[in-house]
Amino acid sequence: MNVLVINCGSSSLKYQLIDSETEAVLAKGLCERIGIDGRLVYQKAGCDKEITEAAMPTHKEAIQMVLHALVNEKTGAIKSLDEVGAIGHRVVHGGEKFAASAVITDEMIKTVEECNDLAPLHNPANLIGIRVCAELMPHVPQVGVFDTAFHQTMPPKAYLYGLPLDYYKKYKIRRYGFHGTSHSYVSKHAIQFLGLDPDNSKVIVCHLGNGSSISAVQNGKCIDTTMGLTPLEGVIMGTRSGSIDPAIVEFIAKKENLDIAGVMNVLNKKSGLLGMSGISSDMRDLEDAAAEGNEDAKNAREALAYGIAKYVGGYVAAMNGVDAIIFTAGIGENDNLVREDICSYFKYLGVAIDLEANKKRGEDIVISTPDSKVKVAVIPTNEELAICRDTVALVK
Repeated sequence: MNVLVINCGSSSLKYQLIDSETEAVLAKGLCERIGIDGRLVYQKAGCDKEITEAAMPTHKEAIQMVLHALVNEKTGAIKSLDEVGAIGHRVVHGGEKFAASAVITDEMIKTVEECNDLAPLHNPANLIGIRVCAELMPHVPQVGVFDTAFHQTMPPKAYLYGLPLDYYKKYKIRRYGFHGTSHSYVSKHAIQFLGLDPDNSKVIVCHLGNGSSISAVQNGKCIDTTMGLTPLEGVIMGTRSGSIDPAIVEFIAKKENLDIAGVMNVLNKKSGLLGMSGISSDMRDLEDAAAEGNEDAKNAREALAYGIAKYVGGYVAAMNGVDAIIFTAGIGENDNLVREDICSYFKYLGVAIDLEANKKRGEDIVISTPDSKVKVAVIPTNEELAICRDTVALVK
């Protein structure tokens, strides 16, 4: 079965067409600047990228262009849309309603809409993609795969905040966590790759990118994660502050004459590595600047590694031990110096890093030495494949 995986953002759309039998990617790409001017990037397996500039007033035009590219006579990956057996959608927030992926129905869509307040930038865009695909391919089954689902196994002691309980009962204010599709895929793959016992394992996954989160996975189930009600909580990220003293919100608002929306814009888009360094949200830029003696860039990188190490240490305590620490996503997979800096805090765990192995990228690799008491590995994430697998499991 061929599965079309769709990830709709507010002005963008990522897609992959995957053969679920072989798990090969037949074609992939993205649509950018939807609602502005429009750009389609399309790449059939084994071919060069094709870039098409075209008007995309809405997601409907974007998805229409993707479908047209997939069946294009010259470079199409399939001959007919009839070859698409199912569509899998990334949905950011499922609240407490969804602890697993689900076949999309009208009732399910209404339930997801109820979570829009918890992810106002993401859920509406995800739903647009679902509705457009239903309109253009009405007979193809669709599945929603939720970022929050994997974390629904957290116990109350991990997801409840120190707030009046009424806020949880009335508004469902609690820790939800995100990047769940990645954490699920990577933790499961790590257990297999490292030869751990699925029913007796303690794995910490560090999903580090422009958005970053860490999860503690015991016996294959998430027991805690760093992101909270929203993706703003947790470690320092590209442009997000991560966890801060809540009183800072009021302090900044008064000093800068900002309303709540203004302060939240600062915390989400002007903070993190970008705000701390004053240079960039990209770790590569900060590495270059730090090498040239820029103290702000150096401090930003060190604060990131230090904060991650503290969360990992906390999760070791939460699970009363750890078998493996896994790095994944853009920074986690590609920045060997950050991995080295983070792991320098784990000598108390008996962690030792193989510096040569740590320089490799783009593959599953153990970067700890054979005598390291805790295994440390890099495993590239594959959220699209995880979405494909869930989709096939539900529609077959």
